[in-house]
Amino acid sequence: MTERFWELPLEQLDKEQWEALCDGCGRCCLKKLIDTKTELVHYTRVVCRYLEQNKCRCQAYSRRQKLVPDCLVLNMENLPQLHWIPYTCAYRLRLEGKPLPAWHPLLTGSRDAMRQEQISVTGKVVSEEYVHEDGLQEHIIRWVSAAC
Repeated sequence: MTERFWELPLEQLDKEQWEALCDGCGRCCLKKLIDTKTELVHYTRVVCRYLEQNKCRCQAYSRRQKLVPDCLVLNMENLPQLHWIPYTCAYRLRLEGKPLPAWHPLLTGSRDAMRQEQISVTGKVVSEEYVHEDGLQEHIIRWVSAAC
């Protein structure tokens, strides 16, 4: 892998580099509610059943779209339209021409700094298996935002 590949424009990244850019925070796995009138996105503390919460990893990553048809497969085609992506997301930051945050695992070599900054969803969420879909609004959180 090219040294400091994360500084390249996103469209120049190969598949391995693209995947490595993800910090593994799990925020994209949070269930979201969208206000149809205002188009505001409200994050909930409810996560996909396939998120292994203690590691913030998808247990079914290679088959996730089969198991969860609306699971996002992030790419250069859809990224610019995804206004709900958290402002801490490396893909969003790089799309906007901004550097990775100091806590990012590519810069620190581990996820420890990310955990210390409370970026990861580990320990803050509940699986969708335990929440009725009609009750999602009871789980709206404020610690994730798409706005800077």
